[in-house]
Amino acid sequence: MSGVIALIDYGMGNLHSVEKALARVGGRVVRVRDPEEVRTAERVVLPGVGAFADCMQTLRARGLDEAVRESIHAGKPYLGICLGMQILFARSHEFGLHEGLRLAAGDVVPFPEDFPSRGLKIPHMGWNDCVLACPHPVLSALGDRQVYYVHSFYCAPEEERLVAGWCDYGPVRFAAAVAWENVVGVQFHPEKSQRAGLAMLEAFVRWRP
Repeated sequence: MSGVIALIDYGMGNLHSVEKALARVGGRVVRVRDPEEVRTAERVVLPGVGAFADCMQTLRARGLDEAVRESIHAGKPYLGICLGMQILFARSHEFGLHEGLRLAAGDVVPFPEDFPSRGLKIPHMGWNDCVLACPHPVLSALGDRQVYYVHSFYCAPEEERLVAGWCDYGPVRFAAAVAWENVVGVQFHPEKSQRAGLAMLEAFVRWRP
């Protein structure tokens, strides 16, 4: 499927909004549930809301976990949005301990339980920064504009070099974006981030890592 963006449908993500946003910036998007469609696509997008464990269980049951790994190892551009970023890591502490794709060392951890008593709501929801650690062909399209977050857990990479963008929520500084080689993951929702998000998605559609 030359030129196709495989939008992975595992029954949990906000697919319609992501699909519409990618199409708006020129992406040729196909919703996929079959691992072979992932393997033959030019680039892969995995959006996500919901529970980490449920996501991984569904991906494994359909063979999509291996298809994602193979696509990434083959050098195809990958964009993980919110949960699609979190599953790149080794494990999550969301309602127990659950194994991810293990493509990056690190954990997915919760915001501190006492945040509400300190006037900080969980989930972290609304507009906030993504301060880039360094220029990046996809993420630099955000400029200095804020982006939209909705999450109760965040990625804590073991290697700081993977962190492409930071965000501060109260006393916690977390990875708003990670990037290496042909992989980009963002904790925020570009499809909800108006001009900044569309600019980033357009950069991803055009990206040739």
